[in-house]
Amino acid sequence: MTAGPGDQHDQEQPQEGRQGGPPAWPSAPPAQPGRPPYGQPQPGQTPHGQQTPYGQPPPYPQNPYAYPVAPQAPTGWSGPVPEPMERPVTVRAGLGSYLAALFLGAIATIAMLVEFDQVLAWTDDQAGASLEDTGLEGVDPARLAELILRASLIGSLVVAALQLVFVWFAWRGHNWARIVLWVFAGLSLVAAPAGAAGRGGPMPFVTTLGWFQTTLLLAAVVLLALKPSNDWFRLRKWQRATGQG
Repeated sequence: MTAGPGDQHDQEQPQEGRQGGPPAWPSAPPAQPGRPPYGQPQPGQTPHGQQTPYGQPPPYPQNPYAYPVAPQAPTGWSGPVPEPMERPVTVRAGLGSYLAALFLGAIATIAMLVEFDQVLAWTDDQAGASLEDTGLEGVDPARLAELILRASLIGSLVVAALQLVFVWFAWRGHNWARIVLWVFAGLSLVAAPAGAAGRGGPMPFVTTLGWFQTTLLLAAVVLLALKPSNDWFRLRKWQRATGQG
């Protein structure tokens, strides 16, 4: 039987499909409105299927083997981060020597106040002529000498109490307090020869205390200027700048 035109077209159609190459893979379904393309995670869902709050990144597990963050130096700090250290012996011994010097000075001043009449008589003999040469009319030189001596003794006690405050700040690691103590100690050392010999007057005990006080102040200045002291004051400054002390 002879095939018709319709039958011939149906037989040739599969041959054209075979001659055109392998059949194409089915394409991805078209994206729907309001949904991401095929293969992309849905909103609020990680690529592994974990649900997260909408608009937030998925949480990442922390590394249990991670090292803690090292302390960082504050802004403007130059040099390596200093290592923690206790108050060195040089600071403790230096401030202790300074306190001992203040204690001896207070004892000497109190002893002079107790024997004030004796010290005043010696002062009148030593400085009476100088007070008479002042030219102040109506002023008793003896009375003026008494006022000056009493004011100087009381003032020395007030200055000693003020230095105790600076010692406390230096003990806390404030470098400015150490500098102030150096200034006071330097003034005392400059006036030490005349002060130790003349301040006691007729009281050798006070003169001896003055020389011991000078020795202790010199030791305090040297101890507070050594390298361990400098390193510790530098550490305290860094700790206050970083809020660690």
